[in-house]
Amino acid sequence: MQGTVWFKLSGTAFLIFTTMENIAAILHGANDLRIESVPVPEIKENEVLLSMKSVGICGSDIKYWMYGKCGKFTLEKPMVMGHEGSGKVVKVGSGVKHLKIGDRVAVEPGVPCGTCRLCKGGRYNLCQSIFFCATPPDDGNLCRLYRHSAEFCFRLPDHVTDEEGAMLEPLAVAVYSCRKGKVGLGTKLLICGAGPVGILTLMVAKQNGATTIVITDIDDTRLALAKSMGADVAIKVTTDDPSTIAANISNIIEGFPDVTIECSGTNFGFSTGIYATVPGGLLVMVGRVPGGVEFPLNLAFTKEIDITGVFRYANCYPTALDLVSKGVVDVKPLISHRFPLSETVKAFQTAASRDTKAVKVIIECDQN
Repeated sequence: MQGTVWFKLSGTAFLIFTTMENIAAILHGANDLRIESVPVPEIKENEVLLSMKSVGICGSDIKYWMYGKCGKFTLEKPMVMGHEGSGKVVKVGSGVKHLKIGDRVAVEPGVPCGTCRLCKGGRYNLCQSIFFCATPPDDGNLCRLYRHSAEFCFRLPDHVTDEEGAMLEPLAVAVYSCRKGKVGLGTKLLICGAGPVGILTLMVAKQNGATTIVITDIDDTRLALAKSMGADVAIKVTTDDPSTIAANISNIIEGFPDVTIECSGTNFGFSTGIYATVPGGLLVMVGRVPGGVEFPLNLAFTKEIDITGVFRYANCYPTALDLVSKGVVDVKPLISHRFPLSETVKAFQTAASRDTKAVKVIIECDQN
């Protein structure tokens, strides 16, 4: 028997126990993703057990699946995938006061130590002891039953869907990127890359008061979506010369962007940002460039462009939830495909293929 067993007393439902088999999407190596049965986790006093609902596939997930590594992180043992998730509380630890059984929550996937200098300074995303879902060696939440620190679970209002809860993770990246880029009233902004994070960044930038937003990509479908979501100018990249794109942008907006946020994770995007950004401006690196080529860094230094990196986010989930809850940012149009947990491999294939025109792929963990 599978499922959650409930009883009712005076019209109120109470959870008795969970009989659901716990299955998870486990990566064993490059191109070796399996659906397997795993034990139901035991929670600690400050944790909750979640019945996972919606989990999104991120670009980093695809890199782990395809190559067994992403950036400086390498898969060394089997790992449960997934870090963009939402779920329903089915069990609470004795120390948890702000959540109860039945609450639906968005899961902020990073749980820092909370005691180091970086954590105490508010930059817990840089904590060297942080647990982060689906980053080796830490297991993720692409499973039916998952335990997590209650402190990093954010209760969803009734009108916010499970899918929107899962989308708070990439939205938090967008919120943090705009903060790092000091995007505000009157900002002229260039976004390189019209993937989910790039489009979410343009929506956050609009709310911050950016007056001109240019977005670039190689895909017509994503550019069209970006235009429909508020981009003032959408430019298809058809050249291998970043200075040409920069000159084109300057001609269109009659000047140079104050800020560039690079979301494509390409060497071309990084170089474009250097050429395009106004002298004295900001270049925010969200994507991770492969390297192996020369960048016009001397030009960046001569222009006094401040180049800053983004690593995940810190203190951004409340803002992301507020934006979605109040209807200020609509994340739903970005969700292009949905799959049950049993079809996770197909979901990853869809997310990785250009032919599918996928933007954000969601896996529904409570569906067979």
